Amino acid sequence: MSNTRAEGGAAPLLARLRECIWRDGPIPVDRYMRICQSDPDAGYWQRAGSIGAGGDFITAPEISQVFGELIGLWCAVVWQGMGRPAPLRLIELGPGRGTLMRDALRAAGVVPGFLDAATVHLIEASAALREMQQHTLALTRRRASPPPCGEGLGAGGIPTIDVLQSPPPYPSPTRGEGTPMAIAWHETLDTVPDGPAIVVANEFLDALPIRQLVFVEGSWCERVVAADAQGALRFATGPRLDIDVERPGEEPAPGAILELRAGEDEVLAQLARRRAPHLALFIDYGPAEATYGDTLQAVHRHAWVDPLSLPGCADVTAHVRFASLARKARAAGLAVDGPTTQAEFLGRLGIAERAARLMAANPGRAGEIETGVERLLSPTGMGELFKAMAVRCPALPPPPPFV
Repeated sequence: MSNTRAEGGAAPLLARLRECIWRDGPIPVDRYMRICQSDPDAGYWQRAGSIGAGGDFITAPEISQVFGELIGLWCAVVWQGMGRPAPLRLIELGPGRGTLMRDALRAAGVVPGFLDAATVHLIEASAALREMQQHTLALTRRRASPPPCGEGLGAGGIPTIDVLQSPPPYPSPTRGEGTPMAIAWHETLDTVPDGPAIVVANEFLDALPIRQLVFVEGSWCERVVAADAQGALRFATGPRLDIDVERPGEEPAPGAILELRAGEDEVLAQLARRRAPHLALFIDYGPAEATYGDTLQAVHRHAWVDPLSLPGCADVTAHVRFASLARKARAAGLAVDGPTTQAEFLGRLGIAERAARLMAANPGRAGEIETGVERLLSPTGMGELFKAMAVRCPALPPPPPFV
């Protein structure tokens, strides 16, 4: 696969990549991804407006507010199961535009004491996205009193809500009520103060740079990005590697590609170093079982493009290998629940019931609400491709709906 075009916006980074390769030789796939994402001048995450209908891709919190609300209520129930510790570090990895956290905090306000105990910590390296998150969460407040809510528990042990806000554009949570939430931004999870923590990561792991190994003549070789005489980027086979890697089971066929994610190891190690109790929820796309295959992909303006065609202008990601993630979590001393499909996870938390209440409160937008929820649950789309997995300190019991 090679690139066939490059927009003007990609030209500066493409030129630097080409010069680097011509000078120093082909670069591994993980370095290519890191440059595309994080170059200080032309990296993808230095650009504003990448997420949403007017950007390159859309995430579950942007599709339906019910997604973030369910996550917020789930966090509150997990906090109760921890024994209601205060303070609680409520952490989100890769918060995007801040939509998930805004909706989560609004919904979690129905659980007495949760917002009083929580301090919010956002792990975000992009200055452009931090600014957007600050705007989104600027008026988020601790509630002076809980909003109207139903009695008892709904599906999955999650509190019921009788009154939900309208769909996008959303009102700010509890505008003018209570005191402002304390929100802090961090570069890494390690810099969040220690103590009881709940970590949420929606479409975070897929963006971590990956290495790709290709099986050639009985050995693994590094897959690299090279440049031809005309300057077009292309994939090539790099040097042989003398390493021992975990195989998905069967003997690899010639040309098989194995993807390695060192970034996952770092995140899990940071989580394992935290003082208990702590729990993390990962929601991302990828197979539940171990497998070979090239999953490197790029999206630009809601369309698939060649991963080498628009460096710095397209969202370059790869599928999460949940079987490998679970194995590494257990090796780090953590307990694992799942994975389960996003459709099953949200269904057992009561997404259908919540959508019905929201539609009843907003009959003029019932079709829009229903379409958004169906997209999250579709068996041919996000509902099956996306998985949910919880990783926790062994002292905690499995959280809903993994119980």
